[in-house]
Amino acid sequence: MIRLALRVRRADAEIVLAELLELAPAGVEERDVSADVVEYAVYGAPGELPALPDLRAAAGGALVDVATTEVADDWSERWRAFHEPVTVGGRVHVRAPWHDAPSADAGVLDVVIDPGRAFGTGAHATTRLCLELLLELEAAGAVVDLGCGSGVLAIAAAKLGFGPVLGLDYDPLAIDATRANADVNGVEIEARRYDLMRDGRAPAAPTVLANLLGPLLRRLAELGFHSGERPRTLVAGGLLAREADEIAAAFARRGLAEHSRRTDGEWAALLFAAPRT
Repeated sequence: MIRLALRVRRADAEIVLAELLELAPAGVEERDVSADVVEYAVYGAPGELPALPDLRAAAGGALVDVATTEVADDWSERWRAFHEPVTVGGRVHVRAPWHDAPSADAGVLDVVIDPGRAFGTGAHATTRLCLELLLELEAAGAVVDLGCGSGVLAIAAAKLGFGPVLGLDYDPLAIDATRANADVNGVEIEARRYDLMRDGRAPAAPTVLANLLGPLLRRLAELGFHSGERPRTLVAGGLLAREADEIAAAFARRGLAEHSRRTDGEWAALLFAAPRT
């Protein structure tokens, strides 16, 4: 078995990942190499791996460093081991379907997430930080999850008592993953495709969860929400800690004041609140 790893600048990560998903139906592994570099890896037998010239052309000139290594035959088990379960705030336990459910007396909500082809199960720092901030909120009213991925935040919100919940993502695979995981968890979530860079202003709700990269958060702050509305609370994650002050200032210009901030290593998440009237 061969492991094909591609390292790319974080600024180019989304376009490279989108192309790689089309070329690697068996799945994509994601790992943070540094604050500025992301590594994507795919696995397959020799001759079954994607054609890199097509990837490079579709990535619009993005710099991609490529390396191949042989891996042991137990790579599929190692892929499963990569997705560790996590308990956040003592209230929400997020796990893959192959992990055991928490005991009934643990007193936590069980959120089951199949990572699918390219998405995590909640263990990444950005998702955990967003969950921590979500747990600070009173569970009431509608939620929009921008960049829903596999549906971790949307499903957790629904299980906490928020509703209705809408999940949005530019990637059709994310929409499929969110719908499938919502069914497994027995919650109702509407999920549909939405591209912040092309579709313009985002739908608003009393609570908005935006686990996005820094450039997309800046775009969201620039565009605002439909009909000039704004959320009562906004959880913004996926940004680097060094970007936090800039992102906070951008949303402040939208009338959303920073309420709290969480950091984990190089990552940060911010909770914003609109002034009460």
